[in-house]
Order: sequence, then C-alpha cells, then structure tokens
Amino acid sequence: MNKGLKGIVAADTAISHIDGENGQLVYRGYEIRSLTQRCTFEETAYLLWYGEFPNAEQLGILKDRMSNERVLQENIRQIIDLLPPSMDMMSVIRTAISAEGGNSDYSWKPTLPQAIRLTSLVPTIIAYRKRKLEGKTSVPPRMDLDHVENYLYMLDGHLPLAAHVEALETYMILTLEHGMNASTFSARVTASTESDIVSAVTSAIGTMKGPLHGGAPSGVIDLLNEIASVGDPEGVLRDKLTRGEKLMGFGHRVYKTHDPRAISLKTKLLELGGKDEWLDLAMKVEETAVKLLAEIKPGRSLYTNVEFYAAAIMKAINMEAELFTPTFTASRMVGWTAHILEQAKNNAIYRPQSNYIGEIK
Repeated sequence: MNKGLKGIVAADTAISHIDGENGQLVYRGYEIRSLTQRCTFEETAYLLWYGEFPNAEQLGILKDRMSNERVLQENIRQIIDLLPPSMDMMSVIRTAISAEGGNSDYSWKPTLPQAIRLTSLVPTIIAYRKRKLEGKTSVPPRMDLDHVENYLYMLDGHLPLAAHVEALETYMILTLEHGMNASTFSARVTASTESDIVSAVTSAIGTMKGPLHGGAPSGVIDLLNEIASVGDPEGVLRDKLTRGEKLMGFGHRVYKTHDPRAISLKTKLLELGGKDEWLDLAMKVEETAVKLLAEIKPGRSLYTNVEFYAAAIMKAINMEAELFTPTFTASRMVGWTAHILEQAKNNAIYRPQSNYIGEIK
C-alpha cells in the first residue's frame, strides 16, 4: 500500500512536469524561470490552457474575455453580503464559486470559456469581500487593466505601483500550476465523474483551504515576525529545530534541492527594490536556516520553498496574511481548469481500492 497514493501515477498529462531531484518545474515544455522572465500572467495562462503561446491577436482576445468576465452577478454579491463576517476568505470563495454553478451554462463537458470565466471571477470575489468587511465601497473591476494589476486595484481602490504588480505577477505565474498536487487531484477526481467544472474547482478550493496545502506563507510570516522581535535568527531557529518543530518555508515533498520557484521569487525581489529591512531579514533567515538544517538534519537537503519568498513578496506589497491562500487560489484556478479540461478529453472515472482493516462479525 502507498499511503496517500504517494508515488502512484494517476494520469498522463502534458500540462506540467516537476523534476524534484534537479529542482526543475516545466509548463508545457518551458522551464518556469524563462516564463517569469518574459511572460505576463495572461500569456502563461494561455500557454497552460491552449498548449502554445498566443500571438498578439490571440492575446488581445484572451485579455478582452478575462476583462469582460470579471463582473460579479447580483445574486453572488447578495450571497457574499449574507455570509457572516467570521467566515474565512477561502470559505467565501468556495461558496461564491459554488453559487456561480447555479447557472445552466455549466454542464459536462467543461469548456475554455468556462475556465476563463471562473479564473476571472476569483479576484473580484476576494476584493469585494475584503472591502465589505472593511466597511468600504466595493471597487468595480477596470476593463483596461491586466489581470494582476486589476486585482490589486480592486483591493485598494487605487492604481498599484508597477513594482508591486510585477512582484505579484511573478508569484502568480509561479503558482499557476504544480502537477498532481492534492487540490488538482481532487479537481480531476470530481471531473472524472462527469460533474461540471464548477463542482470540480469547488472540490479543489476546499482542498486548498487545508493548512497542509495552501496555508504555508502565513506560517512563514509568523516565523519571520518572531525572529524580528527576538533579534536572534540563529537562536530562534536552533531552538525550534532542537524541539523538533517544522520550519515553515523550508523543505518540500517533491523538491530535493532548491525550489525553482523560490529562486525566481528571490531574483525578482532583488531586481525590483534592492535590499530593504524585510528582505535583509528574509535572506539572513534563509542563510542561517539552511546552515542549521544541514547541521541538525544532515542528508535531508532542505532548502527554501516557494512559500518562503512568497511571504516576502506579500509583505513587500502590503498584502494581509489572510489573503495569501486566497491569492494562491486565484492563480491556481488556471492550473485546475487546465487539468479539468485535460481530464475531460480522455476521461476515466477514478476508482482506487482501499485496504479493509476492520473486523468481520
């Protein structure tokens, strides 16, 4: 038995490839570092959905479609308004997207226009809910802004700095897709029953909500804040490791060397602003933690993962910790829908076996 299906191949895919031993992540044949250096969010989303890069006309059409699909229907706004203030943002996204599925336009088989619609909606849901809780007027989406810039605009009500857009866009490109992870698997399982695309992504959102999957950047912020308050990186980290605590932002189930996404984020941070106090702290913690992990856990090859520098990105653009996983969800919607579409092309229902360990009386 392979507990948790670890190591079990569940599907053929042309969407992405992860080489954990060599620290490589590939989208449709292209290494992730090359994509973050030359592509926008929309170009990379097009690549994942269509399997090729768009020409200028195709990119323009995609941007227009995404812009036109950003507006929340009145019934979804009313549902969000009725949700209790104590409800967390991931549950709000799950509920709002599920309500979108009440539209008869969603049925088997899933389509690209449906994928574009769902991807376009999530930032608007997040921004609408955030401003509602703050007692502020909602900011309607602007059709002339690209996906990431519009997201930041709706959150704060003013045009974001170009550097902030570039930083967040890099993060969102890096988190668009990551193979057969837990949420992607749950999306494909639901789609394999010939359920609709909304049901499939709702399954994925529920999976992403779990702290073992989508909550790590918040833990990194807590770690960095603790170290900043104490002022002794080595002392805090050594104490945690000797007590057997997990260092948030270090190590990955797949990557046995440097996480290529963390490298790209670190490079982008250095490009955009030079060193500031927060980045200095993050880099010092990385250097110290890697050294201590090699000392205390030799042979484990534990390095920073994408969540570590994602936390630094979020801090740099002043994004609240409660928006980390929702923002991750906003980007991963592209990967989920790409997998749902791929599943539908050559569908077979998932039906693994279980090993009964109870009694027969």
